[in-house]
Amino acid sequence: MGANTANTIGALGTSLRILEALKEKGSAGVTELANELDLPKSTVYSHLRTLREHEYVDWQDESYCIGLKFLDFGEHARDRMGIYDVAKPEVQSLADETGELANLLVEEHGEGVYLFRAKGEQAVNLDTHAGMRVGLHCTSLGKAVLAYLPEERVDEIVDRWGLPARTATTISTREELDEELAAIRERGYATDNGERLSGLRCVAAPITNPDGHAIGAVSVSGPTSRMKGETFRSEVPERVRSAANVIELNLTYS
Repeated sequence: MGANTANTIGALGTSLRILEALKEKGSAGVTELANELDLPKSTVYSHLRTLREHEYVDWQDESYCIGLKFLDFGEHARDRMGIYDVAKPEVQSLADETGELANLLVEEHGEGVYLFRAKGEQAVNLDTHAGMRVGLHCTSLGKAVLAYLPEERVDEIVDRWGLPARTATTISTREELDEELAAIRERGYATDNGERLSGLRCVAAPITNPDGHAIGAVSVSGPTSRMKGETFRSEVPERVRSAANVIELNLTYS
């Protein structure tokens, strides 16, 4: 029984690796995936055939791609989180009021996961999308969450994921991070000055539970040419803090 269980888990792990590679590549054939993952072509083909039979991958233009069945799973995973339905109208209002890109993010497994984003009239196109995972240390959203997590949880996250530099301004030492988190707690919001994407600035506020621990964050992102002066220092911070406050109240009392 133990051996069978180990084999089953190993097979599942292989299927997941194949799916992750397909997501990264967009689409690929058996040989390309086998080379990428250093697996026998027969193994890759068997897994793809099974995944296709169950509609988790599709065959288009002579290659395999992720199937739309995952869209249903993603919608289910997002909808089961109460914060999504409560926060969505506030995030949309942030986008409408500022004209920029507004975002909702939560922490899962030590990473930031975007749940929703809304585009204002001037919003720039970014690589972010619902379901995208990012490091918590290099975004205003992530830092807002980290600042209001228990210290031992922050330790676990940093130990697991480290503080890799994404740009020249990314916080990449624990001392810098601790100083930044203390400053965020003092002012009640976080900023990001091109720490994940050069030329982009963001302002985020944490969404906390009654115990004061972060369960998510909301933000507004825009190019440095617009996110500057009073807009960056006071107007946008006031708006995101107000939105976070409304979300917290609705989560607590609705």
